[in-house]
This record gives sequence, structure tokens and C-alpha cells, in this order.
Amino acid sequence: MARSDPYPGYDVLAKRRTPSWNEATRRVVDARLAMAIEPRFFDSAEWRALTALCDCITPQPKGRPPIPVAAMVDEKVADDARDGYRDARLPPLREAWRRGLAALEVEALGLHGKPFADLFAAEQDALLVAMQAGLLKAAAWGGMPCEVFFTGRILADVVAVYYAHPTAWNEIGFGGPAGPRGYVRMGPGSRDPWEAVEARPERAALAARVNRRVR
Repeated sequence: MARSDPYPGYDVLAKRRTPSWNEATRRVVDARLAMAIEPRFFDSAEWRALTALCDCITPQPKGRPPIPVAAMVDEKVADDARDGYRDARLPPLREAWRRGLAALEVEALGLHGKPFADLFAAEQDALLVAMQAGLLKAAAWGGMPCEVFFTGRILADVVAVYYAHPTAWNEIGFGGPAGPRGYVRMGPGSRDPWEAVEARPERAALAARVNRRVR
């Protein structure tokens, strides 16, 4: 089935010179759009594993430039941009990612004799499902619960950076940081005039059927 576009024609970058964005917002957005794809923190083996991992967690549609998810995670780790809190069962950001990727490689090699990036998609997915369920027990985890790494680092970091990119904002109709204008209509189902309008063809079809029945 073809993937429908809930916000056809919407481009958040059209807000660039409107009151929705100020110069600070424009600088941040420009930096994300110009991000280099080469890693700054992870070595080549870690980078391959991270890239494959990000592809599993945030598969991307064809027909548009991909969001550089792995590069954005690498940037966060390279800058040691911590969250201000962490689960006590996890080591600090950099150590958690290095240990988690190394353990994932050990698990992949032990089960399939190949690095994680070289596994079939179904094999990768099965490993991640086992990780989420807390079933991976290789010594390489070093006492770090694999399920906590999955939720506290993989999901938290990978999904967060994906939806921090303007391309993802187009997919969900998000207008980006609204400074200095701000958002006013915050109630359920309400929207400001400068926000994207969602196309709901299935609702329109349902309404048409209902109207035909009541005539």
C-alpha cells in the first residue's frame, strides 16, 4: 500500500523568513540541515553498527533525502550532551553507547557469526526484540541491563534526534520552534492559522458515505 502524506505540500522551511522563527532558530535549523555524515566520536565498526541500528529503529521512506539519524546521535555523544538525568543502571552517555554497541556486536557474532550491520533485517529485528525483552546476557554488557540500554539510550536518543530534524517536522506537520511568535491555540483539535492542515481523506470518505445514507 502506498504511504499517504498527511500534510501534502507542507514545507516547514517556508517559515524561515516569517515571524515564526527568529535568527537563533534559523541557525539551529541550518546546522541540522548541513550536518556532515562522517562520525566524530564512534570508530568505523561502531559507526556501521550504529547506522544499521538507526535504520532498524527509524526506517525512512523513499522519495526524499534521508534524515542523518546516526550522525545526529554521534554528534550528541561526541559533544557529551547529557540529558541532565539518567537511569542509575546505565553508565554515562558515552560509556553506555560504546558498551551497548560492543555488546550488540558480540551478540550478533555469537548467534550468526556476522556483525550486526551484516545481518538480514529479520535477524536484526529479532536481536532488538530480545534486547528490549532483557534476554541478551553476553558478558560484554558489563552489568548494564540490555533492556535499559534499549529504552534509556537507543529509543531515547534515536527517536529524539529523528524528530529534531526539519524533514521529520514536515511528516508530522510540526512548525518547529515558534519563537518569537509562539503557539496560541493549544487545546485538543485546535491549531493556529500558520500551522499545517492535516489531510484526512479517510475521514472525508466516511463523511461522504454518512451523508449519502441520511439524505
